[in-house]
Amino acid sequence: MKTNINFQKKRYKALILFFTILLLSINFVIAQDYSYNLYPYIYDTIPEITSPFTVHGNVETILVVTKSNQYGIVPVTMENGKPLLYSYKIGTFMGKDQQMHIEAGDFPILTKTGLHSEDQLDKKEMITGIPIDVINCTGRPNSYSISGFLAEDEDIISVLKADNQLVRTMGLTHPKLAKPIFHIWNLILKEIELGNWGGRFYENIKHIYYNGNLLNFNVSGSKGWQISIFHDEVQGRYNIHIDRNLTKEEEQYLEKQYSHLNNEEMAELKYKLSNLDISEMNPFYIIRYGFYKGHTEYRCDPVAVAFIFGLKTIDEINIAFRGKLYNTLTKHYVSR
Repeated sequence: MKTNINFQKKRYKALILFFTILLLSINFVIAQDYSYNLYPYIYDTIPEITSPFTVHGNVETILVVTKSNQYGIVPVTMENGKPLLYSYKIGTFMGKDQQMHIEAGDFPILTKTGLHSEDQLDKKEMITGIPIDVINCTGRPNSYSISGFLAEDEDIISVLKADNQLVRTMGLTHPKLAKPIFHIWNLILKEIELGNWGGRFYENIKHIYYNGNLLNFNVSGSKGWQISIFHDEVQGRYNIHIDRNLTKEEEQYLEKQYSHLNNEEMAELKYKLSNLDISEMNPFYIIRYGFYKGHTEYRCDPVAVAFIFGLKTIDEINIAFRGKLYNTLTKHYVSR
């Protein structure tokens, strides 16, 4: 009987300790939440938080700088939401749509691992029920779009395979690379929701802090919209530019590692590594299909995404590609 009582006491102590730790952790998150107000609240001095930062366990936020040099902590959680639709007939709906959706029927391995099976890609005859030949035709320049989704000498399978290899080489996955791009798009959605968007051009937020990097941010709308080569609901209406300035150390690193490049090639290397010109189609394409577009005007290069958003350092990227970063960023994925 005495042994049973001692056992019960130990059990109660363990439960008390567990709930004490749980309450302390909850209070810490609450303290973090209540220490700072979320956007549209504005701060005159920079809040001392990391960016991105998660509150309430699942609310993802980023720190931004406004045109008046004030600061905001914007909720930008990557999640499924209401529809995103541009239509003259039934109007426009500005929801998050299916941000967590991966085409499981077409790409079961991508759904499970975040990466493609390249052997399975070789066997693909259709994507979303559309024949590969049709996707290649509508994806090239001067078809569905003037700039194209694929370069003239590329095809959808060659692009999916080659970019999958890039992502694998960096030790990343397609969902991990889609996430920061969704954060940017969700920032735009938040600004539209708050009425901070006037006409086609936008200038309210100029910088974004992300993993220790200060990103330059610019976006504009267009009169119409772009439809998808996969015949899904993904559309594009906004021109989004993101870049970051290379540090002095990064400049010196590249100039030392790639001293064989001429001035024009060096400038191209630095630009392609640190600049993205994309639309809201890109993150949906990345997470659903592992598709970053080919070497066209709106390519969302996975290497540039990893570098700009601080997922990988310049040294880590260069080592991963064995000193062939210039070729990695510029070489087309020629059809075979």
